[in-house]
Amino acid sequence: MRNWLLLSVLLTFVSTASAGWDPGERRELMQEASNTTRQFKRKDPSLKRFFDNAVGWAIYPTVGKAGFWVGGAYGKGVVYRRGQVIGFSELRQVSIGFQFGGQAYSEIIFSRDQAALDRFKREKLEFDAQTQAAVADKGAALNADYHGGVAVFTLPKGGLMAEVSVGGQQFTFDPR
Repeated sequence: MRNWLLLSVLLTFVSTASAGWDPGERRELMQEASNTTRQFKRKDPSLKRFFDNAVGWAIYPTVGKAGFWVGGAYGKGVVYRRGQVIGFSELRQVSIGFQFGGQAYSEIIFSRDQAALDRFKREKLEFDAQTQAAVADKGAALNADYHGGVAVFTLPKGGLMAEVSVGGQQFTFDPR
């Protein structure tokens, strides 16, 4: 119980910080998101069914994560509805438990229906220890499915991290 209270406090603290957005940063992020989308599709062609059928998705080209007992992650992303940019997002994660190291990865979150996308846009979508993220690799998406209206895939970029922890991801949405 005490760990969940500490985790809630940390998530609240992390969620109050905002980096802001400037037009140049948005253009650069959109280019990075396009490149990252191609990397996901190249790494796992079976993701095509998610891109074809999802109402929307958020893609975070680079999420940086580090931890030593208490950990955190942060990344900026682009939010799409039916393939069109509708806004920008920040991902924040806090975790507690055995963890040591740092890593970078890309993450994509598919929204199966409009209700899931609306939850994300209202900043009501939060992931906890129960949410599963599949590592994008050839054929990984064949057996993946939506949980709570979302499907999450990651693509490692580098680093090394040992981790057995609980935590949560929280998202913000800024309309285009």
